[in-house]
Amino acid sequence: MADDEADAPAAADTGGGRSSGSAYVSADTPPGAPPGAPPPYPAADIAAAWQRERPGTPTTSIEVVTPIWRLAKLFADDRARVLRATGIDAATLDLLSVLRRAGPPYTLSTREIARRTLVTAGAVSQRVARAEDGGLVSRGPAPTGGRTVLVALTAEGHALIERSVDAVLGREAALVAGLSPQERALLVGLLDKLSTDVRARMS
Repeated sequence: MADDEADAPAAADTGGGRSSGSAYVSADTPPGAPPGAPPPYPAADIAAAWQRERPGTPTTSIEVVTPIWRLAKLFADDRARVLRATGIDAATLDLLSVLRRAGPPYTLSTREIARRTLVTAGAVSQRVARAEDGGLVSRGPAPTGGRTVLVALTAEGHALIERSVDAVLGREAALVAGLSPQERALLVGLLDKLSTDVRARMS
């Protein structure tokens, strides 16, 4: 799991109390689709409909943003199912993952955990407290003294994150297996470029 992984933002509401995962979507989910699955209404059709009904509407983003919203929801819902089956929640997964990736002795300060996960110090404290109550981590003062608090994986926490990583990343590898290595590399580059550009425009 990426160090800057965070919950996806709430989907935009298109009116009438419906939240679709895209400000552009207005089609219904077809019968037989998984609960909450985005409708398979092609983004190009949505853009064309806006141009037909409201000429001049800026629609250049629709074929980019709408599929991203839909994929984000599909991946998030699927991961939630995997986590439930594994017996771990997303916040605990994030905490145990960052400790596991740190390498032996799987110990980080709370400040470093906050930096790597991009969550507040208060949120880290809550996550650590829950995980400590569950026997997944231990915490204590740094040997150097001061106010630094160190958090370490326990044997139980290590075993849980090993199972969880295999389940989550194995499942997600299967979901993107339809892309060739070259296609994945191209997509990674484009997403990175888009992410960097969007962040710059929002700042």
